[in-house]
Amino acid sequence: MAPNIICRKSWELKGLEETPESAFLNRRQLMAGFGAATAIGAAGGFSAGLAQAAEDPSAKLYPFKRNEAFVLDRDLTPEDVNSTYNNFYEFGSHKQISKAAQALKVRPWTLTIDGLVEKPMEIGIDDLIAKMPLEERLYRLRCVEAWSMTIPWSGFSLKSLVEFAKPLSSAKFVRFETFLDKSMASGQGQSWYPWPYVEGLTMAEATNDLALMVTGAYGKPLAKQYGAPLRLALPWKYGFKSIKSIVKISFVEEEPKNFWQVVGPNEYGFYANVNPEVNHKRWSQATERVLHTGKRVPTLLYNGYGEQVAGLYAGMEDQKIWY
Repeated sequence: MAPNIICRKSWELKGLEETPESAFLNRRQLMAGFGAATAIGAAGGFSAGLAQAAEDPSAKLYPFKRNEAFVLDRDLTPEDVNSTYNNFYEFGSHKQISKAAQALKVRPWTLTIDGLVEKPMEIGIDDLIAKMPLEERLYRLRCVEAWSMTIPWSGFSLKSLVEFAKPLSSAKFVRFETFLDKSMASGQGQSWYPWPYVEGLTMAEATNDLALMVTGAYGKPLAKQYGAPLRLALPWKYGFKSIKSIVKISFVEEEPKNFWQVVGPNEYGFYANVNPEVNHKRWSQATERVLHTGKRVPTLLYNGYGEQVAGLYAGMEDQKIWY
């Protein structure tokens, strides 16, 4: 009988090397240098997340079953670190916005699907979740600022949402838009930014198996500072492409301009794929700081997901597929 040979992806681990779920769920050690003040903030952010989970109608669905095809090459970022170090410009341009983000009202929440689709619609977030195939995936996150996390996201594939939306053949891109409410989100009062936050993907990117619509993390509904109740996770791209708190998804023919592309067209482009050999205008991308350890490690092409996504960009190497 022929041996049963398992060919693992480049970013997968042997089964015994994966961090047990109990290890990361019980880990509550902040990274060196945070200090007592940050510890207090972490406790507050963590408690807020628990309170939100108790109020969320979808809370009873969690934890979702883990998809074992997605494993990691390093420990998961502890929740109390992740929950207190966030980019969410709608609530401020600093990293410690978890407290301010609690002003986000996540129910009721309606998603509009429009543009080049068979039938435009509006659907409540809980109705949408009930229609989707739900699972947990362990993903890397690489920020353009050269730091990284590893996160247990819960949600459903963007591909399944695209199928649900029934786009027309003329749709070439998917445009995502977040909420706009200056009375709720203090950061949106900063008039020099082009609110609301907008992002975009090609149809091929949107239907790649890695693209994930996120509704939860760490085995419960998504905390507000992560972009509740619905955000995107694109692990092969820099983190700013993973738009938060989505209220509208439009299928369009023309490439949409994303938020940071408008803010800094000389620094940011449409694709934002991770490449250690293409530096940001102001810093190197060759290495990244693992957030919860402080250790610097080499950055991988496509953040280690090249086997799954490199084919999307064949022949485009001379174009701006990195920024």
